[in-house]
Amino acid sequence: SPVDKQESPPTSPPVARALRVTLAPVLDGDVLNDPVWSSVEPITGFWQTNPYEGQPASEETEVRIVFDDQTLYVSVVCYDRDPSGIIIADSRRDSSLVNTDSFQFVLDTYHDRQNGFVFGTNPAAIEYDGQVTNEGEGTGFGNRQQTGSGRGFNLNWDATWEVRTEMGEFGWSAEFAIPFQTLRYNPNREQVWGVNFQRNIRRRNETSFWAPLPLQFKLYRLSLAGTLEGLEISRRRSLLLTPYVRGDALYHGSEDKTNWLGTAGGDLKYSLTPSLALDGTINTDFAEVEVDELQINLDRFNIFYPEKRPFFLENAGFFAVGAPGEVDLFFSRRIGIGPDGEIIPIIAGARLSGKVGAHYNVGLLNMQTQEMAGVAPSNNFTTVRVSRELPNRSSVGGIFVNRQGMGQYAAPEDYNRTYGFDGQWGIGAYGRISGFAAKTSTPDVSEEQYAYQIGSNYDSQAWILNGTYTDVAAQFNPEVGFLRREDFRKLSTLVLRRIRPADFFSIQEIRPHVSFAGYWNHENIYETGRLHVDNHLEWRSGAELHTGINFTHEEVIEPFEIYPGVHVRPGVYDNKEAQIVAFTDEGRWLCGGLRTIAGGFFGGTRLSLRPTAKMRLGDRFNTEFSWSRNDIDLPEGAFVANLVLTRISYSFTPRIYVQSLIQYNDRDEVWSTNVRFAWLQAANTGLFIVYNDFRGFTQEGLPPEKSLIVKLSHQFNVFE
Repeated sequence: SPVDKQESPPTSPPVARALRVTLAPVLDGDVLNDPVWSSVEPITGFWQTNPYEGQPASEETEVRIVFDDQTLYVSVVCYDRDPSGIIIADSRRDSSLVNTDSFQFVLDTYHDRQNGFVFGTNPAAIEYDGQVTNEGEGTGFGNRQQTGSGRGFNLNWDATWEVRTEMGEFGWSAEFAIPFQTLRYNPNREQVWGVNFQRNIRRRNETSFWAPLPLQFKLYRLSLAGTLEGLEISRRRSLLLTPYVRGDALYHGSEDKTNWLGTAGGDLKYSLTPSLALDGTINTDFAEVEVDELQINLDRFNIFYPEKRPFFLENAGFFAVGAPGEVDLFFSRRIGIGPDGEIIPIIAGARLSGKVGAHYNVGLLNMQTQEMAGVAPSNNFTTVRVSRELPNRSSVGGIFVNRQGMGQYAAPEDYNRTYGFDGQWGIGAYGRISGFAAKTSTPDVSEEQYAYQIGSNYDSQAWILNGTYTDVAAQFNPEVGFLRREDFRKLSTLVLRRIRPADFFSIQEIRPHVSFAGYWNHENIYETGRLHVDNHLEWRSGAELHTGINFTHEEVIEPFEIYPGVHVRPGVYDNKEAQIVAFTDEGRWLCGGLRTIAGGFFGGTRLSLRPTAKMRLGDRFNTEFSWSRNDIDLPEGAFVANLVLTRISYSFTPRIYVQSLIQYNDRDEVWSTNVRFAWLQAANTGLFIVYNDFRGFTQEGLPPEKSLIVKLSHQFNVFE
């Protein structure tokens, strides 16, 4: 197949045009034999970011876009001279498109160059979608599960759309049908959107884009996206109702009996304008969501568990203010979940979110929870968020968060409030200054309750340079937010160099870097510090090797229990540790990795090993295994902490699958099993059968808790 003959990428963003059609294409994946697509001029010209930045893509890709009154249609033909080499890694909805041949695109429907919607697939026709906020800034924090926090890129957002694919001697092709009511856009009839397309050829570890991107950026870099013209959208009313019914069989080991329960509820979505949506919920339910991954806490600070519940995920990025995973002014997981993980029923709630005018983002959330004796009073939660977008990746905004206790279990003046302002200023193509300032209001607390952060970041092809200062007062108390630790001043810096050798043992990139993070309390005690010196080697196959050394500092002011029966005494602990991380090419059917840390730890020693392994058989069967082992020897005692996770899934079709998550934590001597069967319909609704088993491993351990849940949900479009 031919590739583009142009010698260098375009110097200005490319322009594409959508064509109105009266006859919609047949959605079967067969692009080459559909007369609708044959009459459309293809969009071509893809340019590599990996492995050879700035070179034409090794294979030709053709994209076409048409639309009618209700739907946007996108087709792609991914030519491949060796179709037998196409890699299909998974067929589950929202599974990663990195380690498979894939195609995805981003739509900047407001053309604000900051926010958008991503849709993608692989040859198995998976449905992959997500929301981009602020060009994906903040996506680097955490793993796939933590993208539910809504920052940067929110993979857990699920919409109503369809995709079909076909493979042949030419390669593979795909057709997308995206209803306009799924998207949010300006109310004008004539639309101009930002757009970019990405294709992965996994066996070559090749990533190419239609609008060329420097190697440090992802598809989310909307300020460098191309332009889509020609769209004409008639304003249409949209009201979506998603009712559900649910039945539970709950076995409580402490009572040695099974309770049978049933409930019903639902959600609604009404489009006030094409850019502003009202969402409502009654008896909010999230039984189909995968359970949290267990964590072992080996220090004295809070650990972060992400938000996964569907109702809180759409436009979650609008409400994200603060330092992700460390100082979050609003954290929706505080709503409906008690201090020890208890599920607190949500009676009802509503959210108004979207865009007003060309540049203002707005979000208003109000939720009411039920009272639970001995756990929590009835609470009303209100969050108001407004931001104004400015040129060149800049913005300014504010947030207000309120929790108001009510009912018989509420104390007098039972409330907590958070006020915050944030902003960012884009400097040139690669620079940014950002920060926030916040204050909380808590009854009977008169001392300072403030927090603020100021930071700068420079991210070019060759360098990443950043520095951040954070200050959190001792009495700062965002009860509907998240604080990793209290009473601290933090200074953090990073200097990273990217080097791409022309031809050196097939190495794709070398990334030497140095970072530092130090925490002081407001009595000027240097509590925690970590100087990290490392180098990453990445091969063109995708395999990597990281070698580093850490210089750590801990000053423990009050003793804490690190393991049952083992305490860390007050004192100053300065240590050094070596770190090695390696993993193989994840595009292969069998791959693995190992993370090793060895050195001093709180006056003793630690050897930390974390092997991982992944295996797939075709695109239907996938399994993942990880084992975290910490062998620790302290002056107060020695112990070994193990955390084992196994995830197994089998996909009958892209919308029918069974998945299990089995975990074991010997620090708390518990194991949990979560098995989910899903038969998906539109927007991740459908039939769900979920089995949970949580119990202790010892005779004195936790009594077993088992549940079998059957849930059926369906989405109705009232006006169609």
